Amino acid sequence: MQRHHGRYDYVPITRRADYTWPGGARLAVYLGLNLEHFAFGEGLGAELAPGGPQPDVLNYAWRDYGNRVGAWRMREMFDALEMPASIIANSAMYDYAPELMDSFRARGDEVVGHGRTNSERQSVLAEQEEAQLIAEATQAITQAEGVAPQGWLSPWIAESAVTPDLLAEAGYGYTLNWCMDDQPVWMRTRAGRILSIPYPQEVNDIPSIVARKDGAADFADMIIDNFDEMLEQSRAQPLVMGIALHPYLVGQPYRLRQLRRALSHICAHRDRIWLTRAGDIHTYCREQIDGLIV
Repeated sequence: MQRHHGRYDYVPITRRADYTWPGGARLAVYLGLNLEHFAFGEGLGAELAPGGPQPDVLNYAWRDYGNRVGAWRMREMFDALEMPASIIANSAMYDYAPELMDSFRARGDEVVGHGRTNSERQSVLAEQEEAQLIAEATQAITQAEGVAPQGWLSPWIAESAVTPDLLAEAGYGYTLNWCMDDQPVWMRTRAGRILSIPYPQEVNDIPSIVARKDGAADFADMIIDNFDEMLEQSRAQPLVMGIALHPYLVGQPYRLRQLRRALSHICAHRDRIWLTRAGDIHTYCREQIDGLIV
């Protein structure tokens, strides 16, 4: 027999219970803004250009632009468009850029756990070490925000064989790690269930801009086309569309202008969609439509 993860069963999207989002909406849309901090002179990190010997000042400084400038510009844009956001944050951000974290808290945005730093992967750790990583990140968020995070996205979306189990045991209600669906899906863990909320690997600026070298207008068009198609598809099934953003990429001025075009297009349809946060999707699924989710 071929090995299987055992976390969920195969159920095609055409064979599921029907439901609606708040206000009768059929499409839920959320922004996932990744606020990340990286070690200087060591560890992992996205690259603008192939990295040279450490310290790799070029790529470190390029990433740091996102926290110093890009995220602030994006915050201004979210305010202007009246868009909520899910802030997917390394816990190191509270020490490195506390003002930035304060500014998103003032907006009422939720914070999603995103490890300690994106300079490391939790998937290479022993189970006890991985549990400690989750505990440390969770404690930092809870202390700063006054409430424990509901959701988690692993740095580099890297999971060990027991990551969902450890998240459920740590009190997490949902994960963004799995990109296998356009609807929330219950996943099995040894501590009960955890909800998988769709987080995109297509409408995501890192695979698009860093990996595929898409231009700023291409990425904006991708968001618009994905939204328009999913809005049409949602007539048949309720759907979730996430948009994954990193301020060192789309916070660059020329990309920000194109992103504003795409998000303005979505906001022009706000009366037809549920413009929300990932945590609100999780709460609604648990409290209102629990039995309808596969």
